[in-house]
Amino acid sequence: MKGTGAGRVGAAGGTEGAGEAGRARVTRAGAGRRTGVVRARIALAAVLTAALASACSGPSSSDADGAAAKRPAEPAHGKQAHGKPAPANAAPGKPAQGQPKAAGARAGEKGTAGALAAYVERVRKSQAARVAAAKKWGLAKTPLPAPPPPTVKPKINTRKGFETDGEGLPPVFTTVPTKEKIVFLTIDDGAEKDPELLRMMSDLQIPYSAFLSDYLVKEDYGYFKKMQDSGVSLHNHTLNHRYMPGLSYAQQKHEICDQQANLEKRYGKRPPLFRPPYGNYNEDTLRAAQSCGVKAVPLWAAEAFPDRMEWREWDRDLHPGDIVLTHFRGKEDWKGTMPDMIRRVMKTITDKGYAVAKLEDYV
Repeated sequence: MKGTGAGRVGAAGGTEGAGEAGRARVTRAGAGRRTGVVRARIALAAVLTAALASACSGPSSSDADGAAAKRPAEPAHGKQAHGKPAPANAAPGKPAQGQPKAAGARAGEKGTAGALAAYVERVRKSQAARVAAAKKWGLAKTPLPAPPPPTVKPKINTRKGFETDGEGLPPVFTTVPTKEKIVFLTIDDGAEKDPELLRMMSDLQIPYSAFLSDYLVKEDYGYFKKMQDSGVSLHNHTLNHRYMPGLSYAQQKHEICDQQANLEKRYGKRPPLFRPPYGNYNEDTLRAAQSCGVKAVPLWAAEAFPDRMEWREWDRDLHPGDIVLTHFRGKEDWKGTMPDMIRRVMKTITDKGYAVAKLEDYV
């Protein structure tokens, strides 16, 4: 059996266990540069900022009337602005200097502006609904909206200190490379099946990902189907939540790949992501996972409980792209319920100026 190495020990504290290396400061993965940013996105960001600042109030009719009154009239066909005739030698299809744009160009601009305005209005209404939901569910603050996902997903590399001797294996990481103030919420195992969690997360529009172990999920497959139908991605956390480095390659493959097949059968999709129980793995774990379609192995940078947060990093803080772990638990295991945990973790995330984004948009 191949050694696990210090970097392959689980996150600090909590039900997943803690490792010495989990407390060490590790050089973080370099932030990938965003590519293909266009001018329209810059304009969109500016408009979105203005729109979200007044999420619950739209422009008044008097504002709209005033804007219309100040708008200059369209020049007559064949005329330049200020009533001057167009030069006779103007090139066909190309307006002379000062001449109004062709009808097709104006229509294109209006179409783009209209689509942008419609998108901003959807965001405004969504944020207004989130404000109401935050009050309904007792959140201290309204969760911040996540920015649009990147047009190209960042390249994910294995975190330094978390490597195995194998090459070309799925990357193991605790943070997604990004400069955005976003984090990712993930929930493990499937022990607690609280219907209030489904309603709460749907109302609040908070994205999250579930990593499921079959020995717990099989008690109520339907609960997680409802979760999937609400937009949650379901991923692999093995059949029986066993300590992977203590198993042979064949045993690990059974735990991982049989759960891949089971999730595909139950939910119609073979998961691309896998999280080993307790965050522990070795090279055989990654080779077995890769053999049945796993593309990446996200661990975590922080763990949430109803009464506290626990941290992997020495500075005990959030960072752009951090993955936050929690569990399907209730009062039998915790000092609170799953909604209590969500209230706690969202207060921490929002107070620090972060939004929750969808992990699958980046990985």
